[in-house]
Amino acid sequence: MNGGRVNRAGAIALVLCAVAWALPASAADYPTRPVRIIVPYGPGGIADVMMRLAAAKLSEKLGQQFIIDNRPGAGGVLGARAAAAAAPDGYTLGMIGGGLTIAKALFKSLPYDIEKDFVPISTTAFYGLVIAAKADKGLKTVNDVIAAAKARPGKLNFGTINPGSNQHLSAELFRSMAHIDVAMVPYKTTPDLITALLRGDVDVVFEYEAGLGAMMTDPRVQLIAYTGPQRLEHQPKLPTVAESGIPGYEVTSWNGLAAPKATPREIVDKLSHDVIDAMAQPDIKSSVAKFGMEARGSTPEELTARIKSDVAKWTEVIEKAGIPKR
Repeated sequence: MNGGRVNRAGAIALVLCAVAWALPASAADYPTRPVRIIVPYGPGGIADVMMRLAAAKLSEKLGQQFIIDNRPGAGGVLGARAAAAAAPDGYTLGMIGGGLTIAKALFKSLPYDIEKDFVPISTTAFYGLVIAAKADKGLKTVNDVIAAAKARPGKLNFGTINPGSNQHLSAELFRSMAHIDVAMVPYKTTPDLITALLRGDVDVVFEYEAGLGAMMTDPRVQLIAYTGPQRLEHQPKLPTVAESGIPGYEVTSWNGLAAPKATPREIVDKLSHDVIDAMAQPDIKSSVAKFGMEARGSTPEELTARIKSDVAKWTEVIEKAGIPKR
């Protein structure tokens, strides 16, 4: 009889221990082991660089290693799927960004839902695009571009990379809001686009500052405008598109961190607080500014609202441009 009670007590104790082991650590204890951050792009790009800087700060602050796991493929879909399918225990996080909101608007179906399968944690960085032309084209301002397009409907061309990319949709939004008729010329890679710009094969290009690189100061290139909400600190003479003739125009991409759905809120809140603090550090800000990025964290609620807003924005742009869903 006593032996039966002892056996039952032992069995219950084992079950309780197993359950306790399976439960996520509390926010006070988290993290108690290394944390993996899945980056859905290859190493070396600005998204990867940003996440490595953030991971180093989080490792320093929380006393556990935050390890980058690069999972490139299918425009970020493969990595996002892996992050969404991970255990919701706070030990696998995913890098998300504006590209995933475009993907939701562009693809008929995806193996995850950016709005339903993730718990947003915080943004890490924001970055706009630069609109530029070959210097001898005579296009120095947004109004110059609009005037040239209206003078020759369908003749002026905009160069971007990859249909459906942020660069391409930024150009489509410009065309729509300026009410102009221009030709879109897509290129496979940024180097191809830059070569076309210097040859004069395209009239206007839309590209990130990091992509333009040395072209930002090349006398053969005329910088026209910046797509963000305010001027770049290190390019104070470069106006925004909104102040240059298209009020309300803004395209700012972003990167951030998210956890699989059902991750405990106390862990999400702790990570958000720590990311906000890390992104405010002067060394982080100066490091990412070199790539044309602004380090800035956010609350989970702010990032949730941003995702929703971006999905709606790009859905409208894609529908107006007549871009077929894939």
